[in-house]
Order: sequence, then C-alpha cells, then structure tokens
Amino acid sequence: MSRLPLNAHVSVIDYPMASMASKTQVGFIGLGNMGNPMAKNLIKHGYPVMASDVFPESCKELQELGAQILDSPADVADKADRIITMLPSSPNVIDVYTGPNGILKKVKKGSLLIDSSTIDPAVSKEMAVAAEKLGAVFMDAPVSGGVGAATTGKLTFMVGGLEEEFNAAKELLSCMGANVVYCGQVGTGQAAKICNNMLLAIGMIGTAETMNLGIRLGLDPKLLAKILNMSSGHCWSSDTYNPVPGVMEGVPSANNYQGGFGTTLMAKDLGLAQNTATNTKTPVPLGSLAHQIYRMMCARGYASKDFSSVFQFLREEEGQ
Repeated sequence: MSRLPLNAHVSVIDYPMASMASKTQVGFIGLGNMGNPMAKNLIKHGYPVMASDVFPESCKELQELGAQILDSPADVADKADRIITMLPSSPNVIDVYTGPNGILKKVKKGSLLIDSSTIDPAVSKEMAVAAEKLGAVFMDAPVSGGVGAATTGKLTFMVGGLEEEFNAAKELLSCMGANVVYCGQVGTGQAAKICNNMLLAIGMIGTAETMNLGIRLGLDPKLLAKILNMSSGHCWSSDTYNPVPGVMEGVPSANNYQGGFGTTLMAKDLGLAQNTATNTKTPVPLGSLAHQIYRMMCARGYASKDFSSVFQFLREEEGQ
C-alpha cells in the first residue's frame, strides 16, 4: 500500500463519508497525555487510526472512537505506511523503532515515520539512518503547546527531515496542529523544541519568583498578573499558564497542578538542552540552573505535578 499524494484526499467538510473512504490508515504509537488527543484529532479529520501502546488501558477510549488496536509497533508497521509516534524519552523511541517488536521489524518500503517525541537530536538522526536502510523515511516533529493545544488541535510542530517529504508530513500534522514549521534536516525539529523548552522553563521559574515576591510585598496576585501582562514583563507563563493558584481558570495551577506538562518531562528536556549545550560548548547558565531546580523538584515530590508547580516549590522552600 503506497501513500496517497497530497491532492488525493477529499475535503472532510464537503464530503465527510467520501473522505473517510478515501483516506488511508495512519498508525499511532504512544497514547499518553499528548498522544491520545492527537490520535483523536486524526480520527476527527477522517483518518482510520491503527494504534498501539504499552499500557492497554490507554487504548480503550480510542478504540471506542473506532480505532483498531494492535499488540505492538511492529504490527502497526505491518498494516500502515504512515506512522506517528509520541513517546516519553529517547530510550522509548529507540525501543519502539528498533526493538524486538519495533516498527523497523516490519516497516514497508516508502513508509513515512513521524516521531513527535522530544528526544536527543542524535537519536533522531540514528533512527533516520536505520529507517533509510529499509527504504523508509523518518522525520522528527516534536510539539509545543501542551495537553490543551493537543486537545484543541492547535499544537505547533517543529519538523526536521527531507524537505521533499515535508508536504506529506504536514498533511497529517495539520490535523493536530495550527502551526507546522519546517526546520531543516533530521534533528533540527528536536533542536528547536529543546531551545523552546529551555526558555519556557526559565520563564516559568522567573514568573513564579516574581509572583511570589509580589505576594510577599502585599500585592493581590490577580492584580499583579494583570499588570505584568500589560507591561514589559509579560510572557506565556504569566498570561496563558500562570503558576499561581486562583489567578487563572483552566490551567494546572487551578487544579492542584494536575495534568499539563509534568515536572519529570521538563527535567528530561532540560537535561537534553544541557547535553547539547555541553557538546556544542554553548554557555547556558540559566538553563543549567533551571535544570537543577526541576531535578530538585523531582526529588521532593513534584515529579508527577505540572512544571508550573515550581511556584509551590518556591513557597515551600521558604518554609511557608
């Protein structure tokens, strides 16, 4: 089964039933907090999805929406020639692609493999070489936007790989994201994501420190946030994802820091930034400090909380 050309698909809006029939199946591996809503959006856009996850319970909701659930990544590769993976870390990606039951055990020639995990750029390059030897194309396409954007289909994808395959990748990724940006060769998508998350971590810590200081000085947190957001200090962490409970609705800080982007994952991403900075001899003093702070948080009971819980961590560090 070969991939359909970009112009072969009928509009979902104009012909929903014909659309479903015209679209070839897409494999999706990794149905966690991000992967689950991403796969749902593919189904919503008329793509038959064949999915797999190491935790069977993660598949139930998607199965109820019509997805076919398979036992392993290899089984997915045996039936689909366009596969998206969304996994926690580099070791997971290596196992899903090259392990005993991995994608590359049964991958078809001409398959398009898109990895939306955030991993070491060097691992993305290794997977691309391994896939190329089997006649498949691997692209890295990590995301920004978190669970909220994954749910609403408004993620930003940063894509690295063969430029001539970008349109084929964009067709699928546009079902899950509002922005799909070509960054260059394999690994550059990861590079962009790592840089973004390092800045995000630094910005969140700065926002948490600022809000905490203002509260100690007697300012109402909602008022302080309002002032910051109309002043030169405003940033995504203050105006969209404020870390102070009670300032905003619909964010993890309003729900005891549940959901969102876990502290463990932020620490992992900052570790990737630290490694690449070391390898390229790039000074990242604030990035290094942010890495240490999030590692400390993981060791002190914040591992499963959203990364904006750094505000709570700072408050507890003060003995409050």
